[in-house]
Amino acid sequence: MKISLELLQVLDAIDRHGSFTAAAKALHRVPSALSHAVAKLESDLDITLFIREGRRAMLNDAGRTLLDDGRHLLRAARELERRIQRIATGWESELRIGLDAIIPAERLLPLIRRFYDAGHQTQIRLSNEVLGGTWDALATDRADLVIGAPGDPPARGGIGSRQLCRTRMRLVVAPEHPLARAPTPITAADLALHRAIVIADTSQELTARTIGLQDGQDALRVPDMRAKAAAQLAGLGVGHLPGWIADPEIAAGRLVKLHTAEPHPPIRSHIAWRNRQVGKALQWFLDELARAEVIAALSAGLDSGED
Repeated sequence: MKISLELLQVLDAIDRHGSFTAAAKALHRVPSALSHAVAKLESDLDITLFIREGRRAMLNDAGRTLLDDGRHLLRAARELERRIQRIATGWESELRIGLDAIIPAERLLPLIRRFYDAGHQTQIRLSNEVLGGTWDALATDRADLVIGAPGDPPARGGIGSRQLCRTRMRLVVAPEHPLARAPTPITAADLALHRAIVIADTSQELTARTIGLQDGQDALRVPDMRAKAAAQLAGLGVGHLPGWIADPEIAAGRLVKLHTAEPHPPIRSHIAWRNRQVGKALQWFLDELARAEVIAALSAGLDSGED
């Protein structure tokens, strides 16, 4: 067989990192080894897979088709490895936890500390997800557990969930922004005239979701919640922020809360997980995340206030 899982991993790394050099660094290999492997595959298949522009390497149509289908094989292989590990010991070798952007990562650290202090050896990998990207991370096997997944779960099997809290976001702008002086209540038509600050949904396969973005509205897309807050404090646009960020800035006069004609309804945020063969590490976190004090610590500043 000319196409191996190792070669698919190489193609995946080159596509994600944009060059052979960056991919080699991520894979802890030398660039020449990756170049040789790809060249041999191209020779064996009698095709080319990449368009090379300087140091950049982009998949052509044939390479994109190979990688898109090959990623399903990579996910299946990773899941098989984890299943074998769970069957053999009951403990996962790695537990991947995705956090929605509304929850600061530092809130999960005391829980991880307790996990380590209990002597558990499963490695923990944290990732940031946005909106539908939390559900997508479970559906595409990027995460085993997600915290803060908003809205309804996708219509797919293999995912368990329970509500974490009802999240109310504040619609805010800087004091010098035109909407801060506009007559209230603010309408959807008013909002559409001004730039929105948004964090891009991280979904890869599921349909991306948006919150508070009007059709045709100009948008500045930023990487995370703190960057979103900074852009709004700088007067670059309007957007929704969770209470733990917005409330201190409102109290200090650095942000102004807007009152809308149609208040944004609260969003149900969830804890969700892949429920096929739940390992001991995942079960440990699920048990901890059922405790009222843990839920309160994670959801502080999310489930209070009005739009």
